[in-house]
Amino acid sequence: MSILLHGDAAFAGQGIVYETFHLSDLPSYTTHGTIHVVVNNQIGFTTDPRMARSSPYPTDVARVVNAPIFHVNADDPEAVMYVCKVAAEWRNTFHKDVVVDLVCYRRNGHNEMDEPMFTQPLMYKKIKKQKGVLKMYAEKLIAEGVITLQEYQEEVAKYDKICEDAYSRSKDEKILHIKHWLDSPWPGLTRILKSRANMVSQRVCDWALGEYMAFGSLLQDGIHVRLSGQDVERGTFSHRHHVLHDQNVDKRICIPMNHISTSQAPYTVCNSSLSEYGVLGFELGFAMASPNALVLWEAQFGDFHNTAQCIIDQFISPGQAKWVRQNGIVLLLPHGMEGMGPEHSSARPERFLQMCNDDPDASPIVTEDFAVHQLFDCNWIVVNCSTPSNYFHVLRRQILLPFRKPLIVFTPKSLLRHPEAKSSFDDMLPGTHFKRIIPDDGPTTVDPQKVKRVVFCTGKVYYELIRERKNRGMDDAVAVVRIEQLSPFPFDLVKAEIDQYINADLVWCQEEHKNQGYYDYVKPRISNTTQHRRPVWYVGREPAAAPATGNKHTHLVELQHFLDTAFDLEAFSGRQ
Repeated sequence: MSILLHGDAAFAGQGIVYETFHLSDLPSYTTHGTIHVVVNNQIGFTTDPRMARSSPYPTDVARVVNAPIFHVNADDPEAVMYVCKVAAEWRNTFHKDVVVDLVCYRRNGHNEMDEPMFTQPLMYKKIKKQKGVLKMYAEKLIAEGVITLQEYQEEVAKYDKICEDAYSRSKDEKILHIKHWLDSPWPGLTRILKSRANMVSQRVCDWALGEYMAFGSLLQDGIHVRLSGQDVERGTFSHRHHVLHDQNVDKRICIPMNHISTSQAPYTVCNSSLSEYGVLGFELGFAMASPNALVLWEAQFGDFHNTAQCIIDQFISPGQAKWVRQNGIVLLLPHGMEGMGPEHSSARPERFLQMCNDDPDASPIVTEDFAVHQLFDCNWIVVNCSTPSNYFHVLRRQILLPFRKPLIVFTPKSLLRHPEAKSSFDDMLPGTHFKRIIPDDGPTTVDPQKVKRVVFCTGKVYYELIRERKNRGMDDAVAVVRIEQLSPFPFDLVKAEIDQYINADLVWCQEEHKNQGYYDYVKPRISNTTQHRRPVWYVGREPAAAPATGNKHTHLVELQHFLDTAFDLEAFSGRQ
């Protein structure tokens, strides 16, 4: 018997549900009836059902095949059992799909790091007062004389003992204590807002504040900013909080960025349904119709853009070449290897870089306006910023350019709260600009000819490299250079760095696997700047089929292995 378990937001939002329903009765695809159980906790991570679908029920999509739909109160175990029995009988009798809608609630947040009171305060006030289903059902059985209080307590104690025994045995196993990048739990918004106020007083900003300042400055200039995607109002990693919710009045919210000044442009921030394909297509159309607005779509994790690949491949990457129409949409794709497994680690930068139209073998003629000409000629811009100030500048540059190009931004996760990933306000004042590369400004600049190795990198791995370099006392022997704009490739600036370190090995270091990430894109371009006279060595993870391991220990072993190679000055000696 085919049984599928769904979440309510995904059932209503993911097009694959609709498509597979239409396969359900086709001779070559049928399972002869599937029981669909929808765990309808009436929320999608942080997104309210009012923002997640247009239909009354998440299960209404099943109407396309006239499947019977049973809505049942999940707090009534007997009703749930009855409905499931009827659903099984239907499937076995008619060999057709049937849907059970378990109308329930989520006792806690989406995960250990999620504080639901931020976004659904009234709902969770009621949930905290609601008795658990076990307690309610036990009280009912005791009142009806089916069981006694003592029998109930004995059963609970028996089950607790099973759990406690299992827990005790687990202590004999080696446990890996995984530290997530989020500080959890968070008691409220006061701490977040106070930390931002403290940063302002110190004239520094983290990633979230840098984004806030970019948006706010554009709004002040009369430029409409629209941010869309799953959970973007709060941010997947609870870092943004652009919408504040009244803790006592339903639907009463405040968007502070819409109260900067009376003459500002509007700021639109909206949690989307649990769809990438449909929502990204909509935002692309919005950006096309509103070229003077900054339109951003953020994936919940960068990995999830794969269900919108058709929009990216068919419309965003080749759009100008096909239809002579420019588009300035921004894709924010959270990316980074943190040991969180193959579905929550990689935005697949190799795919975006493969579709870039610049020629790795061309020797560009560098003029005063070379960088702008590159932007004008490219099909899209791909960046991986390592500082809040550079993120601030690239967002502003995107809308202030005299033309429009799609912008792909690989955004961080762990850097959102990394103590070193902060920028001074001085880096965002008038006269400052986006840095296509960030050279090493440490001891290696004193006598560049004595530097033994130049490590080029991009994004989060920079912070791991400089930590390792400091621990090894190699600050004057190894230069670490960040390439912030990957495409169009900054040939001129990379060449200037290489020419400075004439006696150094050239290394590309990435945290991604060798057949993924940036290596295949950057190697021929770095080599081109040397006229292929100096080899470019690879440091990173070995080739793999999956983007990342889900084992924390393996993740750390891989990380240390490539860091060891990056700072082993004899690693490539004797190799051609």
